[in-house]
Amino acid sequence: MDIKTIAIALYLLLIYWLSQSFPTLKPLFYPTLGAFSYLFVSRTFAIKDLMRLVAGAAAASTLGSVLFLTGSGLWAFLVTSLCTILLIRKFHLNAPPIMAVALIPFFSQAVHWWVLPLSVSASLSGLVATLLLTELLAQPIRMLLLRSKDNARTPAQ
Repeated sequence: MDIKTIAIALYLLLIYWLSQSFPTLKPLFYPTLGAFSYLFVSRTFAIKDLMRLVAGAAAASTLGSVLFLTGSGLWAFLVTSLCTILLIRKFHLNAPPIMAVALIPFFSQAVHWWVLPLSVSASLSGLVATLLLTELLAQPIRMLLLRSKDNARTPAQ
């Protein structure tokens, strides 16, 4: 298991714990966060691409929340689906979880329309920050581990 995988699992654990411990933070944890986590850890992205995916998810989440708020039922769902697909295609956002966050309001109603977009933005930004921090720390940790392995193999003088 690599360091990024462990960092992502710990981040998900932290978000889950926060959402269970503090009722106001409950919207931070949603199933699609796990899908984004796997997507981000399984592929190599430039920081610019990661931020585009976060922005796309926030936009799709906002769109879904606002359209759900209109109370148009099936029509709002249809328009949300079509607009999100267009958003993904137009901006070349190769991330299916974006579609999922757009539809969250239709099965998990928030108290305020802005709660879900804010939660998606915050949790995905935290995910990106965790990955960047892990990337910065991974190289020195690897060097330290290699050095300790080399010291263990050489006989003491």
